[in-house]
Amino acid sequence: MRYLVAMLFAIASAAVAMLYVSGRFASWAVAKFTFDNPDQVADLHVALFMGMNVVALAIGWAVGWAAGGAITGRDDD
Repeated sequence: MRYLVAMLFAIASAAVAMLYVSGRFASWAVAKFTFDNPDQVADLHVALFMGMNVVALAIGWAVGWAAGGAITGRDDD
């Protein structure tokens, strides 16, 4: 049960980050730099976007793992 809750939280947090956070963060960070080549802009934007999604996935997994532990701990009593 704990794994299921962790996976659901991870998927939900990654989806929310992908829709609302990652794109804005990547665009903001890319705007802070100057580039010689448009490919560099795209590469950095994609890397930051995916990196933020991975961080959100990990945070969601950790929160879900803790929540799943609390749920499973109640069942043991």
